[in-house]
Amino acid sequence: MRDALVAAAFQLFLERGYEQTTIDDIVALAGVGRRSFFRYFPSKEDVVFPDHERCLADMTAFLSSGGDEHEPVRRVCDAARLVLRMYNENPTFSVQRYRLTKKVPGLRAYELSVVWRYERALADYLRGRFAGRRDGTLQADVIAAAVVAAHNNALRSWLRSDGQRDAGAEVDHALGYVQSAFGHPPVRPVGTHQEQLPEDVVVVVSRRGAPMWRVVQEIESAFGRD
Repeated sequence: MRDALVAAAFQLFLERGYEQTTIDDIVALAGVGRRSFFRYFPSKEDVVFPDHERCLADMTAFLSSGGDEHEPVRRVCDAARLVLRMYNENPTFSVQRYRLTKKVPGLRAYELSVVWRYERALADYLRGRFAGRRDGTLQADVIAAAVVAAHNNALRSWLRSDGQRDAGAEVDHALGYVQSAFGHPPVRPVGTHQEQLPEDVVVVVSRRGAPMWRVVQEIESAFGRD
């Protein structure tokens, strides 16, 4: 029933236009009553974005399941990939929605409100991970905004190509930029092979009262003899 309502709505949106299509038109084409429509969608705008509530719930659950062993910036980048997965499940529908949203100001405003909710979910997770840090809240909000901006930049690039480009590669590249700017490299697990570099021990003997520049010069000279 839910899928039938979405299909009927988009058929009419493409034929008549969004503003010219009413909920009565949608339910008539789908062969159901108005009550059935409102059982699934609170408004006509919601039928344009049928999967965002599910995706937001999946993102929140994914973030909540993460522990301290997960590097926080990498975790929110992985959470953003859930949104891409939703769009990539049906590329044709996603491209149609993108074109429709560009034409209807009300839908653009609705989409921005949805994006804001994704950003808040990421920021809330990071605030919890950064609690106690100096400027932890600021860092959380800035990183969450950066993740959303990078993801959306890549997503729109894919949508503008009519879904022909590699969406995963586009998003990985964009989120990789965020990871390199704000994250930390993964810690090598204990027990894995890692090249052991020789340790140098340098002892410098200097007379008491020697100026600091002289001490530094002697240390640099000691390392330079290798």
